[in-house]
Amino acid sequence: MSVEPLASLDRSTLRERSLAALRSAITSGGYRPGDHLGEVELASHLGVSRGTVREALRHLQQEGLVTAGNRGMLRVNQLSGSEVRELFKVRAALEGLAVKEILASDRRQEAVATLRDALRGLGTGDFAERVEADLGFHLLLCRLAGNSMLVEAWRALEGRIRVTIMAGDAEGSPVMMAGDRHAPIIDALESGDLEAALAVVEAHMGAAADHFAPADTAR
Repeated sequence: MSVEPLASLDRSTLRERSLAALRSAITSGGYRPGDHLGEVELASHLGVSRGTVREALRHLQQEGLVTAGNRGMLRVNQLSGSEVRELFKVRAALEGLAVKEILASDRRQEAVATLRDALRGLGTGDFAERVEADLGFHLLLCRLAGNSMLVEAWRALEGRIRVTIMAGDAEGSPVMMAGDRHAPIIDALESGDLEAALAVVEAHMGAAADHFAPADTAR
């Protein structure tokens, strides 16, 4: 009996585990924007081959978390001020669509109650826990819209959102994740006023862009 399928599964598992470990290290701030990612060092640390690491890094390039610098050296991606602003504009569009679909559905009150529950988890814990709660709230907003493509589009940006936040000021950023900054989104949904709800989401994302965009290239 051939053992090739089992060997292939093992290689696939190593690749997926390596990818997950590297992604987590980047999005949690273990590797900071601009940090060099050397294949040899990473392979030794993870206990896998350089080829496995290379495949994982290639995938992270596609996700926008890793970029090639001078002479092809791979580094953790560092978004410019204009890119950060573009990122939050896209978030505003996606989450504005979520708000629109929630308001157009018969699940509005249920969505409001669910988001109110999630609001209690915001603004507490250490920096990493606050980031998780903040992103969890916004992902929940998208999921409550009942549009799987919307959720998929938002999640495609999640890595870059995390890197942007983790690269920010750990002292000043928690205020951006506080419950009172998110409550107006729920209030607008509860009111049923689409124009007001979209304006709240736009303002929320605009303030976040102002906070997280690097000052030297902000505009």
